Amino acid sequence: MQALRQAHAAGRLPHALLIQDAPGAGGAELASWVAQLALCSGAEPRPCGGCSGCKRLESDQHPDLIRIRPIEDSQQIRIEQVRELGEGLALTAHQGGYKVAILEPADALNRFAANALLKTLEEPAPRTLLALVAVQPSRLPATILSRCQRIRVRPPTRAQSLEWLRQVRGEGAWESVLDLIGEAPLAAAGLDPRLIAELRRETQQVLGETLAGRADVIGTAERWSRTELPLRLACIENWLTERIRRGCGVPANAQEVRSGAHPRGGDSVMNTRALFQRLEQVRELRAALATPINRSLALESLLRSLQT
Repeated sequence: MQALRQAHAAGRLPHALLIQDAPGAGGAELASWVAQLALCSGAEPRPCGGCSGCKRLESDQHPDLIRIRPIEDSQQIRIEQVRELGEGLALTAHQGGYKVAILEPADALNRFAANALLKTLEEPAPRTLLALVAVQPSRLPATILSRCQRIRVRPPTRAQSLEWLRQVRGEGAWESVLDLIGEAPLAAAGLDPRLIAELRRETQQVLGETLAGRADVIGTAERWSRTELPLRLACIENWLTERIRRGCGVPANAQEVRSGAHPRGGDSVMNTRALFQRLEQVRELRAALATPINRSLALESLLRSLQT
């Protein structure tokens, strides 16, 4: 942040920033801070937090800030959004300073939108700033990456995350929440540890029943596809990982659903190999959630594969 402050004070703020974000680690918040830095009209050090520009940004009502996100249920940023962005950035700023655009997640740009954005990056209007927030920058064209100054947001340590969560949300089973979603304290802060614990318990129970052939796979897939599917998939991924570790002789760190189907220390290599295949299937499904797939059918296929 200090480097950005110095660049702004020297009039050398980059035209385009690519903020590489781990989910829930603060990339979107950093982009908003950069916008506040550029649009603050108060005294140094900026952003001051008290001027009209800072206050309007806090309420997301600043006329010189444009936010681009996937529209409604769409999982993509479309070409018409980027074209409107280019037109908006070409206009004179209402307050005579910067015009700022935040694209988040930028890796949701479809191919046509990315090509349209490239034109804006190649011929930037004076005193404009684009902040692109992306979890997977590799999904962006190299021509866009080469025109952005990259900032990587590193996730905090587990101890830092737990301390912050306890300060912000109070005591709770935050360790278990982070075990499920990863080192993403900002995302964790929006979750209820008790509900997460119940979701994880119920998911593990159903997975055990699925292995034993007692679960209603079709009904489960339909129900899970409608509610908290990303968290369900995270539960399944953790559940599979625990069994792979056990099969390789590594003690599991979390409570396990015990069934005769998961590998024990001396089980065959084929069982562990099958678990790795299921783990890859889960990760592919998580990545595919950003596309228009039949979630229920994909989840049913995954659950049935656990029985083979």
